[in-house]
Amino acid sequence: MTDLTADANVLGALALVVSDRTSDAIAGAAGLSETGAAALSALHHFLDRPTIDLLRQVLGLTPSGTVRLVDRLVAAGYVTRGQGADGRSRTVTLTADGRRAAERVARARTDVLGGALAALSPAERATLHALAGRLLATLVRGPGATRWVCRLCDTGACGRAEGLCPAANAAAAARR
Repeated sequence: MTDLTADANVLGALALVVSDRTSDAIAGAAGLSETGAAALSALHHFLDRPTIDLLRQVLGLTPSGTVRLVDRLVAAGYVTRGQGADGRSRTVTLTADGRRAAERVARARTDVLGGALAALSPAERATLHALAGRLLATLVRGPGATRWVCRLCDTGACGRAEGLCPAANAAAAARR
């Protein structure tokens, strides 16, 4: 058995290298910042014409930061703005170019993560899947879990529609 501090150190280093490589890959795939790529991914996978405020909540940005991000996405041809239901709010919709960029983001993320997982056997991946799901469920319920964890996820891969996503299930349980 290893010391908890050593385990935490290895987990921290792993989290950083995976995060850094994923951030670089997704930003490069879309020609945007990591946050811009996350916005495209969220719009593509689970947000259907959200208001700018809902997009802000998903990304954990300030209102003005979200408006500036949407300005950049509009300028890149990735989204359009529309009128919200209440007349004051604005919606954000992916364009065809935005959908293609979101698909590139998803492929880049999968390539990085799949490359990391390739070092493990199928049995090791199954063990990691179970353990990571437990950790994810714990962390999503904890303090500071303000941004949506699934903002870069392929929601089809996690079984979200079937009720299998550990992050969605933990977040739902925390709201009860």
